[in-house]
Amino acid sequence: MRPEEGTIQSRSRAIEAVMSLITDQLVIICNGFPSREAFHLADRPQNFYMIGSMGVAPAIGLGVALSKPEKKVIVLDGDGNVLMGMGTLATVGALRPKNFVHVVFDNEVYGSTGNQPTFSRVVRLDQVAKAAGYVNVERVHEREDLVYEFKDMLAKEGPSMLLVKVTDQADDVGRVLLEPPDITQRFKKAIE
Repeated sequence: MRPEEGTIQSRSRAIEAVMSLITDQLVIICNGFPSREAFHLADRPQNFYMIGSMGVAPAIGLGVALSKPEKKVIVLDGDGNVLMGMGTLATVGALRPKNFVHVVFDNEVYGSTGNQPTFSRVVRLDQVAKAAGYVNVERVHEREDLVYEFKDMLAKEGPSMLLVKVTDQADDVGRVLLEPPDITQRFKKAIE
């Protein structure tokens, strides 16, 4: 990856910054390294970790947001995952859930499968989200901007997308230590 000028943070550090601002929000985390990193940084029953199923975290987050309109729903996603499920951006934009915040960590690679390049260097996912109907869209490179914009999106009506440019570094954190049925049951209890 050739990071853009000013890209200084790893995805793990960016996830840590986001998770430090989470209170009672529901969080859906895409498969691969993002789920693994979030699990080891800030596991909680209100987190739903994708194990497999690349590209569907925002679809699950959308369903949760529509069924729980009183709760803010955060989706932590990667550029490769978004590219796998581009149709979901249009669905989010068309349905306009006010409680939906989509945070995309863009490292321009499929990191969990060997760092093959994605097309996010060419296809600006923040611009796609804006064209699809997301109300608030920001692109950040620095931790301070990430914190500022994420706090702002938590306070606004969405749908919102925060695209965070990160390096392709992945922390060696091991796997999510819960089985998929346990993740599901725990999350269901947390949102009841």
